[in-house]
Amino acid sequence: MGRRKDLGLLAVRLGTGGVLAAHGAQKLLGWFGGGGIDGTGTFMESIGFRPGKASAIASGAAELGGGVLLAAGLGTPAAGAAVAGGMAGAVSLHWPNGFFATAGGYEYPAYLGYIATCVGVTGPGRYSLDRLIGYRLDRPPLVLLSFVLSAAGTAVVVARREKMLADQRREETPPVAP
Repeated sequence: MGRRKDLGLLAVRLGTGGVLAAHGAQKLLGWFGGGGIDGTGTFMESIGFRPGKASAIASGAAELGGGVLLAAGLGTPAAGAAVAGGMAGAVSLHWPNGFFATAGGYEYPAYLGYIATCVGVTGPGRYSLDRLIGYRLDRPPLVLLSFVLSAAGTAVVVARREKMLADQRREETPPVAP
């Protein structure tokens, strides 16, 4: 890969990783006007991700940890997969609102997950910590394992939320008289 492409990958990693890390810091640390673990946990609980505090920690860690690792180009497949899984969970939340973010849709988390997936699969490029350590954390088997585990974990979390919301809707629906 040429130096120009490596610089492009570096720019994508730094920009995307920085945005993700900031969102994760909101969730975990309460920075940048975020709710921190307690506030985010309460919100997560209210939208069906239970237990709320554990969901806040998982979501914040995927964003903060995944974002920092993507930006640094370290453990790139695992970082990309963690972010992709976290963003898939966010997409499931915004899905009913349609595509565009202006209507509360899933456009933004889908795009962040897409970029993280592309970087996780492509690799971090020359200007990365993965390269500095000889790409030991950026090998094809790790790419496959990372994305399979992330997809499986995300599927379980989203399915649990969907079931809980369906059960909740059934409980709230008044019985129909015969």
